[in-house]
Amino acid sequence: MKLACGALLLLLSACATVPEPRTPLVVVPYVDYERYMGTWYEIARFPHSFEQGCVATTATYRLVKDEGYFEVVNRCHEKTVDGPLREVVGKVWTQDPPIQAKLKISFFSPFAGDYWIIDLAEDYRYAVVSAPDRDLLWILSRTPQLAPTDRERILEHVRRQGLDVSRLEYPPQIP
Repeated sequence: MKLACGALLLLLSACATVPEPRTPLVVVPYVDYERYMGTWYEIARFPHSFEQGCVATTATYRLVKDEGYFEVVNRCHEKTVDGPLREVVGKVWTQDPPIQAKLKISFFSPFAGDYWIIDLAEDYRYAVVSAPDRDLLWILSRTPQLAPTDRERILEHVRRQGLDVSRLEYPPQIP
């Protein structure tokens, strides 16, 4: 009996999978904060509780030079593009000054989360934001719709970074 239990435990442990260690997320090498300011449209995101029911989401950034941070105003409509408007204001600042793409974001002080820019078009027409644990992901665009070629390029980049694109949801955006 002990031998059978031992063999069963050995078999079960052999079947168990050990997750491969992931390489750290790679952020973009440079962000021109002046060019990053303005309105971004949320094209896709990983689901999370703080955006549940949100559609037609935008994030508008404004540089607050004297204070060393930028303000973000996130807006979304509840359930439909004509639904009630929700708005929250937060602060974004550089986490590690030499690395401009590793930022912190806070909507409810003293709590802050990571805001890492992992992809950014040269002309700033789209951006991809995540966090080191890969639990969050946003695909942002300067326009409410993203070109199919940009979408495919972004999804390939996100996959290479070890993020599960099957988790993405594509909430409606104002046309």
